[in-house]
Amino acid sequence: MRRAIAISLDESARRHLERLKRGRRVSVRLAERAAIVLHAADGLDNEEIGAVMGISRQKAGRWRQRYAERGLAGIEKDAPRPGRRRRIDDKQRAAVVRKTLREKPEGQTHWSRSTMAAVTGMSESTIGRIWREHGLKPHHVENFKLSNDPEFVEKLEDIVGLYLSPPEHAVVLSCDEKSQIQALDRTQPGLPLKRGRCGTMTHDYKRNGTTSLFAAMNVLDGTIISQCQPRHRHQEWLKFLKLIKTQVPGDMPIHLICDNYGTHKHPKVQAWAKRNPRFHFHFTPTSASWLNMVERFFRDLSDKAIKRGSFYNVNDLIGAITEYINQHNQNPKPFIWTASAKDILAKVRRARAAMNKL
Repeated sequence: MRRAIAISLDESARRHLERLKRGRRVSVRLAERAAIVLHAADGLDNEEIGAVMGISRQKAGRWRQRYAERGLAGIEKDAPRPGRRRRIDDKQRAAVVRKTLREKPEGQTHWSRSTMAAVTGMSESTIGRIWREHGLKPHHVENFKLSNDPEFVEKLEDIVGLYLSPPEHAVVLSCDEKSQIQALDRTQPGLPLKRGRCGTMTHDYKRNGTTSLFAAMNVLDGTIISQCQPRHRHQEWLKFLKLIKTQVPGDMPIHLICDNYGTHKHPKVQAWAKRNPRFHFHFTPTSASWLNMVERFFRDLSDKAIKRGSFYNVNDLIGAITEYINQHNQNPKPFIWTASAKDILAKVRRARAAMNKL
């Protein structure tokens, strides 16, 4: 029989092991291992430790040896185990990744776990794990379009500068229109929310007219100036500009962030702007409406007040929109713009480089 390894403890190590042995706020396993080491330090061999503690001599010898080799760290955690041997090697995984990125299933636009599993002979769960490991989501797609505006950089830096460092003693308003909002009336009442069942609404509806919402969001405090109008022309835009003029007191300069819609640049609108020099217009680049912060408010409005609603007529729809905006203005919260122009331009350059490869 191999001779047991001798264990020697200084006073500090013994006190610490005694605390572990008492098992206060430690696992039962660690308390047992600390007791084994203490018995070994007292001169007991593995057979004697096993008899005292009611364990096998092999177990006593294992934790005696691990403490002798690694100290306290040797008994705090189990040794790592090799686990099951991998059935899918790196070459097979690389083939799945390559096929996902460079090929498409026959007659389809993108891969699913089941179609990839059928082609490769692997299980669907294995395909899912490989995709997760490499950050691949073939089922997911996001909308994106690169702007071809020749003044993209100048307009981007201008608008981002207004968000990150707005001018003093001036008001910055992010303006846009949510046009042709439909007053949809469901053909049957929806069932209410209850335990075990979500609320319901019919898939079909009746159209009862439309309205267009003109909105301007104060970038500083998040308040909304709004107006619903039946049409979306330069005449309605001028009415909304006059409303803004009355809502912003005094002679404070007003910076308006707008998109490139023709209504905003109509000759009559330009003539009105010349007669009202306190208004300064900043236009987003072509195909870059994501720069207009009020779009984020429109998404909340649609999700929380319109999408699940049922409206008998246009007035019902306008009432719901007005009520939501009034509630918002009672406790407004601004949207905080965090991306710098430099970071956005770097992302655009990467996207353009990838597009040029195609």
